[in-house]
Amino acid sequence: MTADSRPVRTRYAPSPTGDPHVGNIRSALFSWAYARANGGAFLLRIEDTDRNRLVETSLGAIMESLRWLGIDWDEGPEIGGPHEPYFQSQRLPLYQKAAASLIDKGRAYRCFCTSERLDQMRAAQAAAKQPPGYDGTCRRLSREESDARARREPFVVRFAMDKEGQTVLTDMIRGEVVFENKLQDDFVMVKSDGYPTYHLGVVVDDTEMEITHAIRGDEWISSAPKHIQLYAALGWEPPVWAHLPLIHGPDHKKLSKRSGDTALLDYRTNGYLPEAMINFLAFLGWSLDDHTAILSIDEFKQHFDLARVVANPAVFDIDRLNYLNGHYIREMDDHRWRRTIAEWCEKDLPDSVKRPVEPAVIESVAPLLKERTAKLADIAPMVEFLFSYDAPEFPVETLIERAGDAATAVRVLDVALTSLDAVPDSAWDVPNVEAAIRGMEGALDLKLRKFVSVLYVAEMGRPQGIPLFDSIVLLGRERALQRIRTARLRVG
Repeated sequence: MTADSRPVRTRYAPSPTGDPHVGNIRSALFSWAYARANGGAFLLRIEDTDRNRLVETSLGAIMESLRWLGIDWDEGPEIGGPHEPYFQSQRLPLYQKAAASLIDKGRAYRCFCTSERLDQMRAAQAAAKQPPGYDGTCRRLSREESDARARREPFVVRFAMDKEGQTVLTDMIRGEVVFENKLQDDFVMVKSDGYPTYHLGVVVDDTEMEITHAIRGDEWISSAPKHIQLYAALGWEPPVWAHLPLIHGPDHKKLSKRSGDTALLDYRTNGYLPEAMINFLAFLGWSLDDHTAILSIDEFKQHFDLARVVANPAVFDIDRLNYLNGHYIREMDDHRWRRTIAEWCEKDLPDSVKRPVEPAVIESVAPLLKERTAKLADIAPMVEFLFSYDAPEFPVETLIERAGDAATAVRVLDVALTSLDAVPDSAWDVPNVEAAIRGMEGALDLKLRKFVSVLYVAEMGRPQGIPLFDSIVLLGRERALQRIRTARLRVG
């Protein structure tokens, strides 16, 4: 409950102009968790008023991203609720009514300035080294002239900002943030197509939908004076504000695609688990205490509190995400892990692999993979060699580089053939295969670590992977020996 005893109501209100990324999904997660921790309601609202930038697949990606993480909504698309509709494009009369009310109160006005006139204004301001902003030309029009011109000219509706004194944002995370009103611009709140901009839409909808807490990203702080003044002009009670910290890359600069700011569902495609992503996002700007690092979604929604959100930017550390993903992979029960391996093999193994994904092979390789997998997308490349009858393809230079030179590569492969050929089929198990390969050290006068990657390349087509001795046993005597022979022929 809030301080005035209203039930907590939060929302996630994305614009369907692209797939949701880490930053806005973090906002959704925190808003959802706050509602759940306080016995409140969480709404999904689609802010689709930017008609020129709509992406057809975006709505599906938004809902799929939330569902993948286990974030459910109490009101919104596909569910409905008492505040329908939950698409802004279907709520235009509400915005038009609010705009008309503000015009009548003298807190908004029609602006008839053309794009050419605005471009000239901005150029003149830049040349004079003045701060950019609307110069108020149409604010000085009489109501009669405005009404007359509105019947024959296109226009936008601008909000008449109070230019005297200060506007103060009281934020749950940042405390008081003070804005000088003289620096504020008369912003557009209704576009010429009749659709609201974000500023009017969010104020009207948050009020109509009884939102008690507006939890959003730090980038919206600069818009806070617009929203605060809108609430006051309309005579409405604003929500409690909470602006979440920015997310930076490891270089402490703005998050980019290179440092992790990609579509959330790309992480699913690359083999991250929802449990790991929830755990990772939860600690981007929040902590439970000074020592807890692993947290389930149930624990998060039970304990989440805005009081423990910090104002300083959070750091997106992909190594941390990989660690968490590996942790949750190792926590899987054996049945789920085997099923996961099978699913990713069926999905990712190349068409050139003809051998079926046999349950017996999956069962044998499962424990070898569990400690070595950071992402599920790593599975198929590590086990591909087991599902092909043919020797793996690889640049012969890779094998020679691992040996140091071609002559050493030939010696390693020749000795490996002799040593492994001496192991009979009836004794083809890990202890005997390991003994045979370790016994090569004397013949080669090399330590195992100096030549083992040559055998990895010959058997798997890559210089490292799941344990070599186990892999050779899983391949079977005939295939393992044949792959060494093929590699030997390729070296020359």
